[in-house]
Amino acid sequence: MIALLIMVIPAAIAMYGIKLIRDAFFYSISPEVSFLWGKLIAGILCFVIPVLFIAGFILHHERKKNRVQPRFMIPEPDEDE
Repeated sequence: MIALLIMVIPAAIAMYGIKLIRDAFFYSISPEVSFLWGKLIAGILCFVIPVLFIAGFILHHERKKNRVQPRFMIPEPDEDE
C-alpha cells in the first residue's frame, strides 16, 4: 500500500503539471491574456520533478534485485585500498 502511494502521489502531481503547461499555452491564444510564464515554469517543474522521483525509485528497486544493465549498477569499492 505504501509503495502504491509512493508511485501515485508523484504521478498525480505530474498530471497537474501537464495541466498547468496546457493551460499556459491555451490561455496565451486569448488576445486579452499575455503568455503565462509563471504557470508554464510551475507546470514544467511539477512535471519533471515527480517523473525523476519515480524513475529513481524504480531504478533503486531494480538495482536491489539485480535487474539492471551493468552500466547502471553502482560500482563496488575496491578492497585493496
